[in-house]
Amino acid sequence: MGKETMQIGVLSKPRFEFRSFGQNFDRIHHRMSRFSVPIPEKVWERHSDEIYIVSRTNDVNNTKIRDGKMDIKTFVQAVDGLEQWNPLMKGEFPLPPDVLRNEVFPAFQVPLPPLPPGDCSYDAFLELIRTHPDLAAVRVHKQRFGYMVHDTICEYAVVLINGARVVSVATESTEVADLQRTIVDTGMTGLENINYLQSIKRVLGISPAPLANA
Repeated sequence: MGKETMQIGVLSKPRFEFRSFGQNFDRIHHRMSRFSVPIPEKVWERHSDEIYIVSRTNDVNNTKIRDGKMDIKTFVQAVDGLEQWNPLMKGEFPLPPDVLRNEVFPAFQVPLPPLPPGDCSYDAFLELIRTHPDLAAVRVHKQRFGYMVHDTICEYAVVLINGARVVSVATESTEVADLQRTIVDTGMTGLENINYLQSIKRVLGISPAPLANA
């Protein structure tokens, strides 16, 4: 099978990702912009408001809600410091009880709480999360600037995690060699690979580890 051409916003086979969080990545951002080929105007700058569901007992399933839809990705493997994630489920509210029972709460790796009767609305689901001792619903605002470097999808983002400002740089692709070249040329060599789950836990103090250059 030949190499897959990356396109921003287009589904592909499971991608590898390198991402880091800190307080200042201006130099890396500058190099991304200079190495990048032209990309569609619609992905030059994007804003989104999302809810991440963080579980004290789970580090392998990444759950977020955006535009009223639940999106769960699961960790597949780590290769040469890169993480590969794969979509696990997507669902739109209201969610049926069997989806909560068999897909959503197992992904959190916590006991199933008593469910409300019938399909679960967005507000009822957030109330389930709010009252669960091992879960937290975290508000995340993203301002993302897109680039394409060495056929990898790159991003510089200003992220507000429950209002706390951090910045993030990332590159993703199905091809490990392309990612490694991008990491070197944009100046990300030596940074810790920190995914969204870990960054949120660090900002909230659930994990004691620092961000990459906080």
